[in-house]
Amino acid sequence: MAGTTADPERASTVRPTGSPILVWAVAGVALFAMEAGALVTFLTGMVADSLAFVPPLGPAQPAVATLVEWANAAQSAAREVPTLLSRETIPNGGYWNGQQWVGTFLGLEPALAWAVRVALVYGYAFAWAGWAVLGYRLYRREIRPTDWSPRDDVVDRFRSHTWGKFGLLVVFMFVVMAVFAPALGPTTVEQNMRESYSNEFSYWNSDTGEVQTTLVGQANLQSQSTGTNSRVMPFTYDDYNRYHPFGTLPTGRDLFTFIATGSRISLIIGVLSVGLSALLAASLALVAAYYRGRVDLGMVLLSDAVMAMPQLLLLIMLTQVLAETWIGGIYSGAFVLALIFAGTGWTYMWRSVRGPALQVAQRQWVDAARSFGQKPRVIMRRHMLPYITGYLLIYGSMTLGGAIIAIAGLSFLGLGVSPPTPEWGRAINLGQDYVTTGSWHISLIPGILITIVVTGFNALGDGVRDAIDPQSDSAGGAAAGRGGGA
Repeated sequence: MAGTTADPERASTVRPTGSPILVWAVAGVALFAMEAGALVTFLTGMVADSLAFVPPLGPAQPAVATLVEWANAAQSAAREVPTLLSRETIPNGGYWNGQQWVGTFLGLEPALAWAVRVALVYGYAFAWAGWAVLGYRLYRREIRPTDWSPRDDVVDRFRSHTWGKFGLLVVFMFVVMAVFAPALGPTTVEQNMRESYSNEFSYWNSDTGEVQTTLVGQANLQSQSTGTNSRVMPFTYDDYNRYHPFGTLPTGRDLFTFIATGSRISLIIGVLSVGLSALLAASLALVAAYYRGRVDLGMVLLSDAVMAMPQLLLLIMLTQVLAETWIGGIYSGAFVLALIFAGTGWTYMWRSVRGPALQVAQRQWVDAARSFGQKPRVIMRRHMLPYITGYLLIYGSMTLGGAIIAIAGLSFLGLGVSPPTPEWGRAINLGQDYVTTGSWHISLIPGILITIVVTGFNALGDGVRDAIDPQSDSAGGAAAGRGGGA
């Protein structure tokens, strides 16, 4: 019967709903629950550290002090919540009692226990990545009202971009290191660096044949890497049976813990500076493109004036002037560096997005929006900003790599992030006197990591550019042949 015959074309558009999305949501809740305590500790710690440096504000100061107390209390409570990937759950800081390892995960030797924890951390991170990819596919298949959008072509082109996927993998590994730095290190910054003489540990004394205790700081003095005769190389133990994946510093402190913690500082400064630069560049580019004329000319003159200033001298001057102020104390000077990088680096990103913004401002839909009486702010946000977002992603990714190099260079010179806060450039500085000796690992390892991370950000930017604009000079082969746009 005609009334019972379903339209096959209409039936093909019916999307299943319910159980797949529910399973996906439950999986996300389960993943979050595994590390909820660590996440809350990280967020509340950042809030408490930021508010602790707020200057006296008169009547508002008691409210700030109350917020700091609440953040500290929440952080202390979050630390009591057990997490799957914590150092307490999978410990590696045990000792040899003459017969077996004591205090390590499942009685494994410290190197294996540490490797298990690192593998689980990155496995957990890749599980989150798979969860996000699955969610995007569910959105495309079951939620989105249309079967296709230009973004699908962008994603498909990026999936076939080998160089871009390499960059994405490197950036992902770097971000995971920064986020999970406290769990990845074989020891903690507090125990090994900041409060080394307030913490002690047990070790096996082979001379006396018994277990003894000593201070971490005292053990570090006996584990220094200062040349061929005195060194602890990568993937080895020191005389106190402490495992060092990257060896030790000239001070005897663990290099891997130093690098893992320093990656968090580099990421925070880089993301904050690039984010502020992108915000300034996008805002000024949209205003200049919308009003054109004298406004655009004024923006050009302003950018030329900023670009004419010597950035290195400005960095040195401002870091020294603001070092003793309240703003200079936020994250050991990291916040000041981010502001300086943003204030002097937005011009390059602005010049990159100014051309596309001018092109979009001349489109017919922008003129139509004006004729309908929409406010300039609404037109810029709804009808112009989406068409320069891709360029912001491209140049932001590439700029982030340059920011990491600049941060490392300033730390190498003794500027920027103040000691004893770990930073990759400071590790290179500490090992420069031992490059030609047996302790070459101190400078070589962080130098290689900086090169790989910066290359990864640049590769990711290339992949995003070729995916958004397949007609670019670097796009070729199948990516360029498919054509299309975002």
